[in-house]
Amino acid sequence: MAVPPTQPTRTVAAEPAVPTRAPRSSVLLDVVLGLLVAVALPLAIVAIPNTVSVVAALLPPGVSQIELIRAHGLALPSMVMTVPLAALIVRRLRAAPVLMAGLTLLAAADAAGGFADSALMVGVLRGVHGIGAGLLVPATLVAVWERSRTLRAVWAGMLATSLLAAQALALWPLDEATSWRVTLQPYPLLTGIALTLAAVHLVLWLRSGHGAAAPPGPGPAERRRLLLALVPCVGIAFLAFGTTFDWSPGLVVLTALLATVVLAGFAAAGSFEGADGRILAYAMPTVGIVVLSMAAQVTYVELRGLGGPGLAALWPAFVLAGVAAVAAAVLVNRLDDAAMSMITAGGLVVVVAGLCTVRFLLPAVEGPVLIAPFVLLAAGSAVALTSALRLAGVGASLFALSLFFPGVLVGFLLGSGIQVARLKEAVVRSREGASSQALVDAFVGALHLWALIGGGLVVVVIVLCALLARRSAAVRPGADSGERPDAGPAVQQEARRSPATPDAPEGPGTGPVVPSPMPSPEDSAGDGPSSPG
Repeated sequence: MAVPPTQPTRTVAAEPAVPTRAPRSSVLLDVVLGLLVAVALPLAIVAIPNTVSVVAALLPPGVSQIELIRAHGLALPSMVMTVPLAALIVRRLRAAPVLMAGLTLLAAADAAGGFADSALMVGVLRGVHGIGAGLLVPATLVAVWERSRTLRAVWAGMLATSLLAAQALALWPLDEATSWRVTLQPYPLLTGIALTLAAVHLVLWLRSGHGAAAPPGPGPAERRRLLLALVPCVGIAFLAFGTTFDWSPGLVVLTALLATVVLAGFAAAGSFEGADGRILAYAMPTVGIVVLSMAAQVTYVELRGLGGPGLAALWPAFVLAGVAAVAAAVLVNRLDDAAMSMITAGGLVVVVAGLCTVRFLLPAVEGPVLIAPFVLLAAGSAVALTSALRLAGVGASLFALSLFFPGVLVGFLLGSGIQVARLKEAVVRSREGASSQALVDAFVGALHLWALIGGGLVVVVIVLCALLARRSAAVRPGADSGERPDAGPAVQQEARRSPATPDAPEGPGTGPVVPSPMPSPEDSAGDGPSSPG
C-alpha cells in the first residue's frame, strides 16, 4: 500500500504578546474621570444663571444696571452656539485635550473677573465662560463614552443634578457678598480642582496609549447634522438677546413657543440611527427646556424674602436629589437594552410627577417638603437621559446635546416671559391699593402656570417616545445587541449593524431675557424673573 508523502511542517514563530493596559491604571483613569465629571459638569452649568441683579446695590454709580444685566446674560447664548462646534472639535482632537481647553478658559475668565469694571468687559468674560462651558460638556460626554456605560450613567445623573441646583449654586456665593464681581468668579477654588483633575486625567489618558491612536473623526453625515444643529442654535441665541430690548412678555412667550416648534422640527429632521436616535433627540431638549428653568423659579420662590425657608434650608433636598439622580441612572444602566426605549418615556413620566408636586405642594415654608419635587425631577431626568443615551451612538448623542442648550434657553424665555407678565399684573394691582402679598402671589402663580405648561410639553414628548419605542422594538434584532459595556462608540455602532460573532475583535475600551431686579438670596422679596439673562 502506497503511503502518501508527508508534508513538511512549518514552524511559526510565536508573535510577541501585545501589551495590554494594566487593570489598575484603567480603574484609576475611570475614577479620575468620574470625579472630573462630578466637578466639571456643575461648573459648566452654573455659568448659565444671570445673578448680577441680585447684587445691584453693590454696583458702582457709573455702571448701567440694565447694560450690565444684558452683558451678564451672554454666557448661555455663547454656550448654545459653541456646543455644536465643540462636538465637531472633540471628535477630531479627542476629549482629554478639549477638556483641558474648556477648563482653562473657565479658569482664565474667573481670574479676570476680579478686574472687570465695565459692561463691555463683563460681556467678554461671560462670553468666555460660555465658550469654556460649551467645550466642557461635549468633551465630558465623549470622554465617558470612550470608557464604560457606568460612567455614561454617572454623566447623565450629574447633568440632571447640575440642572436642578444651578440657580441655587449661582446664588450661594452672593449671600453677604461685598462685591458685585463675585458673580463673575463664583467658585474659583472648585475651578482649580477641576483643572487639576483634568491635568491628571490627560496624563493618565496619554500613558494608557489612547493619545497615540488617531481619533476616528466624524463621518460626513455626522458633520452635516452637527452643522445643521448650529442653525437653530444661532437663531435662538440671537432671538433671546433681542428679547432684552423691551419686548413685551407676550411676545417673549410667543417667540419661545415658536422656538420650541423649531427645535422639534430639527430634532425630527436631523436625528439619525432610526427611532433610537430620534427618542434621544426629543428627550434631551425637553429635559433642557423644563428642568433648569423650573428649578430656578422654585429656588426664588423658596427664598426667605418671599416667605420660604431660605436658601440654606434647601441644600438637604438638593443633596438627596443629586444622590437619587446618580443612583437611579446607574441602576437603570444595568437593565437590558430591550427595555431602554420605554424606560425613557418612564423617566419623563417621573418628571411630570415632579412638576405635579411643584404645582400642588409649593410654595412650602419648610425645606423638607422640597425633597419630593427635587428628587422626582432629578431622578426622572437622569433615568430618561441614561436610557436614551444607552441605545444611541456618540454622533446621535452629540447632535441631541447640541439641541439641549437651545432648549435650556427656550425654557428660560418661557418661564421668564410668564413671570414678567404676572409681575406686571401685580404692579398694577398694587397701584390700585392691593397689598404687598400680590407680588408673592405673582411669583407663585407664574411658578404654577409654568409647571402646567412644562408638564404638557413633557406629556407630548412621552407620547412621541412611546410611539418611537414601539417602532424601535419592532426593528431591533434579537435581545443580544452585541454591544459590550466597556466598548467604545465605534465598536458599539458596528455591533448594532451586525450581530456579534464569537471571534469578533475587541474594541478600545441663560441667556438674556427681559431684565428686571431680582430678590436677594435670603432677605429681599425682589421683583425680577428667575432667569439666566
